[in-house]
Amino acid sequence: MGRSFSSVRQELKSVAERWERTARHTEGTAHSAGERLAGMVKQHSSETFFGCNGPAEAALFSVLVEMHRWRDNDEASGEGVAGGDSDVDP
Repeated sequence: MGRSFSSVRQELKSVAERWERTARHTEGTAHSAGERLAGMVKQHSSETFFGCNGPAEAALFSVLVEMHRWRDNDEASGEGVAGGDSDVDP
């Protein structure tokens, strides 16, 4: 029998699911942040499938892309990076 290997996309889905399960066991801002991170990973799973060699690299890329977008949106709205994200609970 031949070996079967999971793709980066399949592994990335598993990573996001593990992060969601972990977030469910946390409280407060850690809970919402964990769910948001898992969502970021899922959001770019198709794009990272083509350019990344492993699920950790793909997850990191997805999160960094979204963080960059948030920063750009904050700067465009005049809040600036130090202004914080309005979706984060105090």
